[in-house]
Amino acid sequence: MSVAANYLAACRARSAADFISKISVVVEEAHHTLFWLELVVEAKLVPQNKLEHLTAEGEELLKICSASVATGKANR
Repeated sequence: MSVAANYLAACRARSAADFISKISVVVEEAHHTLFWLELVVEAKLVPQNKLEHLTAEGEELLKICSASVATGKANR
């Protein structure tokens, strides 16, 4: 999963600027993941109730990583 791989890269960042850049990619990838989950439901490929837990988890990860970007920028 791209979110997880990019998060690992952010955890190994060499500087604050590198961390902000890499965690921003995590945010972007999380947005993409939520988009695809929504599309799968709208296309009726999977019932919404089957993906509710994944969607909620994705939204939480998005909030956490977005807050990390904001904190990183504020602490620069």
